[in-house]
Amino acid sequence: MNPMRTAAAKRRALAGLAVSAVVIGALTACTGSDGGPTSADTDIDAALEAGGTLTYWSWTPQAEAQVAAFEKAYPKVDVELVNAGTGNDEYTKLQNAIAAGTGGPDVAQVEYYALPQFALTDSLVDLAPYGFGDLEADYTPSTWGAVTVGDAVYGLPQDSGPIAMFYNKRIFDQFGIAVPTTWDEYLAAAEKLHAADPTKYITSDTGDAGFTTTMIWQAAGHPFQADGDKVTIDLQDAGSKKWADTWNQLLEKDLLAPVPGWSDEWFKGLADGTVATLIIGAWMPGVLEGSVPDASGDWAVAPAPSYDGKPAGAENGGGGQVVLKQSSNPALAAGFLKWLNNSDESVKVFLDGGGFPSTTADISSPDFLGVESDYFGGQKINEVLAAAAEAPSSDWYYLPYQVYANSIFGDTVGQAYANKTDLNAGLQAWQDALVEYGDKQGFTVNK
Repeated sequence: MNPMRTAAAKRRALAGLAVSAVVIGALTACTGSDGGPTSADTDIDAALEAGGTLTYWSWTPQAEAQVAAFEKAYPKVDVELVNAGTGNDEYTKLQNAIAAGTGGPDVAQVEYYALPQFALTDSLVDLAPYGFGDLEADYTPSTWGAVTVGDAVYGLPQDSGPIAMFYNKRIFDQFGIAVPTTWDEYLAAAEKLHAADPTKYITSDTGDAGFTTTMIWQAAGHPFQADGDKVTIDLQDAGSKKWADTWNQLLEKDLLAPVPGWSDEWFKGLADGTVATLIIGAWMPGVLEGSVPDASGDWAVAPAPSYDGKPAGAENGGGGQVVLKQSSNPALAAGFLKWLNNSDESVKVFLDGGGFPSTTADISSPDFLGVESDYFGGQKINEVLAAAAEAPSSDWYYLPYQVYANSIFGDTVGQAYANKTDLNAGLQAWQDALVEYGDKQGFTVNK
């Protein structure tokens, strides 16, 4: 766990997520009195031995191979893999199943930002009674903190997304641009590049909630806090303003490529050098290799710029898996989840498929750090990305209704992007809407 912050403190902002309704049973001890396996471990082992059927919702490209490997290891267990959609598409279906009391999976993939919203409705199994609290040291601090609330463990991390700067080295070399280490240098590089070739942009950003919260996190912002049912939202705090004031300079000077992320135009821009950098999570190499193959050899990785040149990080994306309380066999579901994200065999399948690890053993292993990427010109990119995983601050929190918050971003901050107006005003509009929504949901917000 983060030496600067315990798991309990890390997530105390989510203490109002109906955790009081979760009764933590007597199985919370890590070992039996003789140091042997706990009854929880025995429950999992017995469930795996007895077998049964599970439903698993996931959109990861590695899921099919992982399920096949699991069923080979545990032939009495049949796992039905369902792609119920990516992100919000899946979350909508999960929320509908939870409301109906039926129709949900046993195990579901959930991104870190969305997990609090499901904990809020007391819909997830606390895995601590199954001995999962023993696994804390196996994961990076930020990912473990994202799946825990106090002593409760609501999932296991699968991947992580510490930010780094992916940059087109061919374009940088062509225009004599030095790799920026500060945001001031990044702004200067943006102006130099676009002045030399108006078809080229330092990056692309038409407004994205996940990117914005990531950048505010990196700027040491603390816009979201919660204590029980009391929620504080301050998207005008020092970190939020620091990011907005910086990004305004790119927005208002037309230095951002006007193409939406993940569109065909965006991928084309990554291939031909129109978009010269991405500040994005460490999972991006697999996307570039798979979706922008013609740019092989052009790209490199560097630490994300910071405001003072010193390492400063944040997470961008990533998630894990949870067990729903609807599961008719939670012990079996917990056994599958433990194998999925804590077994060497499954983690290897995930990494071989381009995933970036959340497991400390893998992120620090010489084999992982020493990989020379052909796509990135032989660079040992994992050395940069592993260092980035140590940089995120330990005091970031999401709202207990972050899924909703992200869904209205386009109507608030997104309008500032569209009109090239002050992002601070857009953040204020977002805040106003979130305060109103939170009050209607029974929270006491900013009072």
